[in-house]
Amino acid sequence: MKLYVKTWCPWCIEAIDWLTRRNYRFDQIDVLADEADYRHMIAISGQRKTPTLELPDGAVLPDFDVHQLEKFLTTHNIQPSA
Repeated sequence: MKLYVKTWCPWCIEAIDWLTRRNYRFDQIDVLADEADYRHMIAISGQRKTPTLELPDGAVLPDFDVHQLEKFLTTHNIQPSA
């Protein structure tokens, strides 16, 4: 999974903490550190807000809170690492 964030964003911080505490593996991508990453996030999600999560199968969850994140992961049968 790829988690697109802005490091100062409170929803991003919450998502990172939630995923980390539950042992999910993800690549954290700071969209403000690399313009190409920011453009990619906008292209896949149709918006500029973070956090945005991209699954390996191409499914995208843009601009979410942890309740939406949990539902999205369950719907897509994404499990934490052992």
